[in-house]
Parts: sequence; C-alpha cells; structure tokens
Amino acid sequence: MTPNKITARLAALFLAAALVSACGIYSFTGTSIQPDVKSITINHFEYTAATVNPSLSNDLTEALRTQFRKMTRLEQVDLDGDLEISGKITGYDIRASAVTAGEVAAQTRLTVTISIEFTNRKYPEDDCEKSFSGYADFDSMQPLESVQDELCKQIIDKLVDDIFNATVANW
Repeated sequence: MTPNKITARLAALFLAAALVSACGIYSFTGTSIQPDVKSITINHFEYTAATVNPSLSNDLTEALRTQFRKMTRLEQVDLDGDLEISGKITGYDIRASAVTAGEVAAQTRLTVTISIEFTNRKYPEDDCEKSFSGYADFDSMQPLESVQDELCKQIIDKLVDDIFNATVANW
C-alpha cells in the first residue's frame, strides 16, 4: 500500500470515530447514555429473601456501583440522580440440580433472584421494572459455607452485567 492510501484510510478511520463519539449517545463501553444525563443514584439493595446471606446485599450494591464507575462517565450521587436504580434481593435458594442414578444429589444450585426499578428522570420513557436471577452450581459433597463466597461472587458478576445492560446499554 502506498503512503497516501494508508494516510487516507487512517483519516477515514479517525473521522468515523469522531462522528460516532460526537453523537454523544454511543460510547466504546457499549452504553447509550444521553449527553445531558450526568448523574446516577444506586440505592442499597434491600434484602427480602427468606434465607439470609448477611453480606449479599452490600456486595451486590457495591459491585453495581463499581461497574457504573468503571464503565460510565456518570457521577454517583446519594439522592436524586438523573438515573436511579433501586432493588431488592427477593430469592436466595438452594436446590439439587443434578441427581445420580441412586437418587442422590450430585450437584446443588444456588440461585439468587433480584428485582430492580430503573428511573430515568430526564427520559421517563426508559423507566422500567425488571427481575433477574443468577445461579452457580457446586458439588453436593461440599458444604455451602465452604463455597458460598465464591458462588455469590460469580452470581453477583452476572447480575451486575444484566442490570447494566438492561439499564444503560439497552440490550
């Protein structure tokens, strides 16, 4: 390729990147936040599930805040953000997920269910209420207490991705 063709292609690439970013709606992190939306309030997740995991609510809330801090330009505020996410942990269930021929559980599944309310004060047509669940399996021979922290981390990662995509990535 000649230097002129390389220069022309680079110029076209930079122009395309400038046009995409100039729109102000799409970002390279996959978000579609309007340019006039500046802040977000992420409320602490309420825990209403029958089975109690004392750290789950705080861990989920902090993971969601971290995701928004890393992936958006939004300022996090305690009250009245342009966007607001409120949520509840509504389920924390343990069930057999794989049974052997002798009707013994070989795998057990931990499932966490949440519901969220998303409010967009600038664009109320984007408001929504959604439920999500995430799960992780573990060997039934292991006590839940020995694997619970790692399982919850995996589940929280999935739930945070789901919430992020449903609220600001429009997926």
